[in-house]
Amino acid sequence: MTEPEQSKQELKYFVRIANTDLDGNKPIQHALIKIKGISFMFSNAVLNVADIEKTKKAGYLEDNEAAKIDEVIKDPSKFGIPSWLFNRKSDPEDNTNRHLTGPILTFTQDNDIKMMKKIKSYKGIRHSLGLPVRGQRTKSNFRKNKGKVMGVKKKEGSKAGRV
Repeated sequence: MTEPEQSKQELKYFVRIANTDLDGNKPIQHALIKIKGISFMFSNAVLNVADIEKTKKAGYLEDNEAAKIDEVIKDPSKFGIPSWLFNRKSDPEDNTNRHLTGPILTFTQDNDIKMMKKIKSYKGIRHSLGLPVRGQRTKSNFRKNKGKVMGVKKKEGSKAGRV
C-alpha cells in the first residue's frame, strides 16, 4: 500500500492484538515486539505466516489482518511456525511445545521459580538468596541489596580497620 492509499484509510493510534495495545505509528513488526513473550524473530515468523507486509504501520491494519495475527500468536504450531521459536519447549506438565504471551507467561515463570525453590534445586536456592542463577561471577557484580549499594564489606577484626 503506497502513502496516498494509506492516507485514505484512517490511522488508528492504538491497535489491540493479544490483549495488548500497540502503537499505531510503528511498523507492525516492531509494534509486535511490545507484546510480552514475542521476540523480533517470532514477530517476523508471525507476519510471514499471516502474509502481512512487515513495514506496514500498525495503525493501518485492517480488522481481519489484526484478527489473523492474533490467531497466529495464540496457536503458532497450527500455522507451521517451527517449534524452536517457541518460548516453552517440552513443558514439564504435558511435554508439549507451546508459545506463551502476556500474563500467562509471567504466571508460568513465577510457578517455575516457586517449584525450583520448593524442590530446593541449585537454581531455586540461588533465586531465594537473591544471587545470580546462571553462573555469573559475584566478586564485583551483584553487590546491591534491595536497592542500596553495599560496596565491599570489610571484616570487623581486620588490621585495616584499626588505627
